[in-house]
Amino acid sequence: MTRKPSPAAGGYAAARLRLLSEAPHTGAALRARLARITDQWLGGLLGRSTDGVALVAVGGYGRGELSPRSDLDLLLLHDGTAGLPAVAAVADRLWYPVWDLGLCLDHSVRTPAEARKAAAGDLKVHLGLLDARHLAGDPELTAAVRTVAYEDWRAQAPHRLPELRELCEERARRHGELRFLLEPDLKESRGGLRDATALRAVAASWLADAPRDGLEAARTLLLDTRDALHLTTGRASDRLALQEQDQVATARGLSDADALLRQVYEAARTVSYAADVTWREVGRVLRARSGRPRLRRILGGRGGRGGFVEPERVPLAEGVVEQDGEAVLARTARPEHDPLLPLRAAAAAAQAGLPLSRHTVRRLAAAGPLPVPWPAEARDRLVALLGAGEPTVAVWEALEAEGLVARLLPEWEHVRSRPQRNPIHRFTVDRHLVETAVQAAALTRRVHRPDLLLIAALLHDVGKGRPGDHSETGAALAHDVALRIGLGSADAAVVAALVRHHLLLADTATRRDLDDPATVRTVVEAVGSAGTLELLHALTEADALATGPAAWSSWRASLVADLVRRAAAVLEGRPLPAGRDRAEPTAEQRGQAAEAARTGAPVVVLRAGGAGQSEQAGEEPVGVELSMAVPDQPGVLPAAAGVLALHRLTVRSAELRAVDPGVLLLHWRVAAEYGSLPEAARLRNDLVRALDGSLDIAARLAEREAAYARRRRPVHAPPRVVVAREGASRDATVLEVRAQDAPGLLHRLGRVLEAQGVWVRSAHVSTLGASVVDAFYVTGAHGEPLSERDAARLAEAVTRALGEGLSTAQGPGATGPDTLEGD
Repeated sequence: MTRKPSPAAGGYAAARLRLLSEAPHTGAALRARLARITDQWLGGLLGRSTDGVALVAVGGYGRGELSPRSDLDLLLLHDGTAGLPAVAAVADRLWYPVWDLGLCLDHSVRTPAEARKAAAGDLKVHLGLLDARHLAGDPELTAAVRTVAYEDWRAQAPHRLPELRELCEERARRHGELRFLLEPDLKESRGGLRDATALRAVAASWLADAPRDGLEAARTLLLDTRDALHLTTGRASDRLALQEQDQVATARGLSDADALLRQVYEAARTVSYAADVTWREVGRVLRARSGRPRLRRILGGRGGRGGFVEPERVPLAEGVVEQDGEAVLARTARPEHDPLLPLRAAAAAAQAGLPLSRHTVRRLAAAGPLPVPWPAEARDRLVALLGAGEPTVAVWEALEAEGLVARLLPEWEHVRSRPQRNPIHRFTVDRHLVETAVQAAALTRRVHRPDLLLIAALLHDVGKGRPGDHSETGAALAHDVALRIGLGSADAAVVAALVRHHLLLADTATRRDLDDPATVRTVVEAVGSAGTLELLHALTEADALATGPAAWSSWRASLVADLVRRAAAVLEGRPLPAGRDRAEPTAEQRGQAAEAARTGAPVVVLRAGGAGQSEQAGEEPVGVELSMAVPDQPGVLPAAAGVLALHRLTVRSAELRAVDPGVLLLHWRVAAEYGSLPEAARLRNDLVRALDGSLDIAARLAEREAAYARRRRPVHAPPRVVVAREGASRDATVLEVRAQDAPGLLHRLGRVLEAQGVWVRSAHVSTLGASVVDAFYVTGAHGEPLSERDAARLAEAVTRALGEGLSTAQGPGATGPDTLEGD
């Protein structure tokens, strides 16, 4: 039988709706008022005449932090004197009205002894009881449970806190780092509300306390954002999805989604840093409570009265010592009289693999500004900090927490916590720069100027978020920074060049024909010297490795290395070939062409060999060579590309050429998307069927496209097609296509190009995450480059065709900038 909501429930529902519609959308006052009217309603449901029973709010509701769609975490306590039927009746009187209103309820019914036992067996239950708050009934029952919960928590802290830390770390592994996620979970991700609650529990243990500066403000901001998310979506969601960020930003009174994310990231950074400091302190306290220090005190040792043993202090640098696993200032250090001390302490800590103690960082904030230009020692210490590798990250974060980085490098403030909308990026701009320096540190042995490599790594994206091309803007900023930190004008020019061209090698190697002299000429003219080329090669690798798995692979590494070798040869004095040096078909290829001409059917040869063998786990395969000799006829390129797509072969590169008499030779480099490579005979049979029309490639791929569309995210940028100008070929037109990756995309492009009557001489395919950049070298019917007008028409036609073909996959936000801009 359907229950009717009680009049009291109706009154509460109306009051709740009025509050959420009339009050400001977020804020502690709103949460407190919502908790207060909920308290009154639940108290009324329990009634006043109930003896031996108490209704208790726990968890977030216990803290009075009731968001619009939060669960009601309730504990019904009873003293055990009433019979179970009577207690069950009281519970029904409470729970059913909550369910009738459609509110989420997390509830339990226990005696104080049962509550204590449950807390002993379940850490989450114990954490909830630490926030227990009396709502109605017998207050002594609630007070007793709270008292026992805190007594047990403090008594059991030595084994409870490591359990809590492991719980936090496991949650971070599952949900990621909040301040680097494009769709963060405000509650579960590292640096989120769960971690803030854990820090409260640590403080309640009396063993350690979290840094309080900014922590409560950060927690409040995350709660405010969750409130806005609840009201915007109408759901009890903690994940800040892309499609909802603009609305949440508006509800928070912010300009756009990026402004929202920057605020959320800053709050998460504060919580994460507080957690790092706190858990380090917990570890130190627990180690100090172990048997060994007590034994040392009993046996005596250097120190004061009672055999107290002073922690050992090991010198690291002038004014910096190691103490108890941290880098701290020496007693004689005076930051206010030593402006070099912050960099010296940071470099010493990173080189020793130690964290900077929080107290030390706060003292370092008293240091005065460095003279301009910086002294050589200051610059050397910055390079030493950047060259320390992975320990650099924690030390840099500690400096960030007290604003020391922005004091040293004012340009840093503009990239601090700046989100990157490109999904291949793992980090915000500022963290990506630090991670690039970490990766560059491993490459310093192979370059002649490791200092310039590390500085360029730290600054290569410093222009992001500013007007104009971030590489050009960043180059000007980097040049100014280089001069300010004491580099000479020649070195500053090299740093600026590295920043300006940090995308050059990867873009050129993966999107241009390396056999075309114009390709190499572009690189040579840009870098100007072998030394700069060497540094740019290392920076390219470091940047890609710091970006994410989709940005670097053995295949890309081999292409970049090949381009660098060719450019280096020219820079060393060997002449650049005057014309296109395309190798003539081999004897084997001519034999394949002759066979195709004789039989009138395709000849397909797949060379598995060493190139097709598996590489290290997680790496993109270089690919295997696939040759197709096909009698010249319409539709060869789209048919061949479609067959490869049906067999789930990823195309790395493609080259087409006409071979007399009337045969097309297609040379592919492909890799299996997963599983093993198909047999050449199967590829040939399907190619024959595709060419004679018995295999409907378009229909088969459309089926797969429909299946993929149900799983893929919406497209957030439309396709873009441009005619390349920089480094363009002398004897072909280079058409660059950027689009969302999809099954059979190369097949679709081939159909469009063929319909436009152009000849595709070669194709170069690059996939970055869910996006592709394909470069096609095309000519007219007689092998000549297209006129500027015809090239523009071709680009327009391809753009229009792709837009029509991909329109069903595009979401409502598909009007933003190209997702690959500014990689």
